[in-house]
Amino acid sequence: MTDKPIEPQDYLYGVKVVDIGDLRIARGKTRRPYESCKHLALVYDNNERRIYCSDCEQDVEAFDAFETLVERWNGMMVNLKRRESEIVEAESFTARRLATKTLDAIWRKKDEVPNCPHCNEALLPEDFVNTRVKRSSARLARARRERRKGS
Repeated sequence: MTDKPIEPQDYLYGVKVVDIGDLRIARGKTRRPYESCKHLALVYDNNERRIYCSDCEQDVEAFDAFETLVERWNGMMVNLKRRESEIVEAESFTARRLATKTLDAIWRKKDEVPNCPHCNEALLPEDFVNTRVKRSSARLARARRERRKGS
């Protein structure tokens, strides 16, 4: 069997592009070699009740097709969970940034200082300059607030 000659394709703007898949089809072969295909372009044909790969045109076993679907689904779920955790982290930083911007805007005014929302004590910038500022665990503080709300 002799190979068909390659026909060059002329494009409007002078670029000559040869698609290897088209060359393989012109020679009576599949778009992609059978051995290298990972069957990522699956077609589920309801009329013929078969599953095949549109790249290499080979039938795919039902279990292999299902496994491909599960792998894709799992990959999408991992990406979704990662993006969700990134969004939650970004939202927490946004809340912190908004709080600091609000405090900073109030401290810029000459005649006003912010008050503590709990004890109503004035918060001066000098109170935070000292490196020995008292600190608390954010997790414990939130748990304490939840208990106060419940009772």
